[in-house]
Amino acid sequence: MTIRALILVDIQNDFCPGGALAVPGGDEVVGVANRLMAAGVFDVVVATRDWHPAGHGSFASRHAGKAVGDTVDLAGLPQFLWPDHCVQSTRGAEFAVGLNRARIDAVIHKGVDPDVDSYSGFFDNARRHATGLADTLRQRNVTDVYIMGLATDYCVKATALDAASLGFRTHLLLDGCRGVNVHEGDVDQAVEDMSRAGVAILTSENIR
Repeated sequence: MTIRALILVDIQNDFCPGGALAVPGGDEVVGVANRLMAAGVFDVVVATRDWHPAGHGSFASRHAGKAVGDTVDLAGLPQFLWPDHCVQSTRGAEFAVGLNRARIDAVIHKGVDPDVDSYSGFFDNARRHATGLADTLRQRNVTDVYIMGLATDYCVKATALDAASLGFRTHLLLDGCRGVNVHEGDVDQAVEDMSRAGVAILTSENIR
């Protein structure tokens, strides 16, 4: 039997226009998410949320002499430095304005360890700790995951690659994603990487 989950990745105020780390067009995914949730075609809806403590190691402000866009060593991994964003219990960390939270069955917090970032909804970047997302899906006997959200070339990509590696049939809803594109072509490369890993690339119109 097929059990389908919709995973909403980091659809938060700070990633929308006006936010601390605004993704171009980030607010445009809210309508896609709401339509899909209202359609009743998914057995479970899970939302991930960046939930950083103040002074998180991925913030440029934590590193003297460093700026947004620089790279440092963090937990033994190269870490691209971001502006302070999605700090716990701030407005920026809340779900985006207009997102229908009543349809969300479970919320997974990530990026809570101040010394390691967590792009994926499943693990921190060092893969030392799981977020509980895989357990949440398996407890509900999910077989297929459909992923959308922010941003295509970072947290969406990492979540999709991990989902596929964990054995879930994984689908990317491309019209429900927007990317940062720090370097020209990053979004296209991310989609290609996901496709090569076995992720099916769809749009919300394909969902029945």
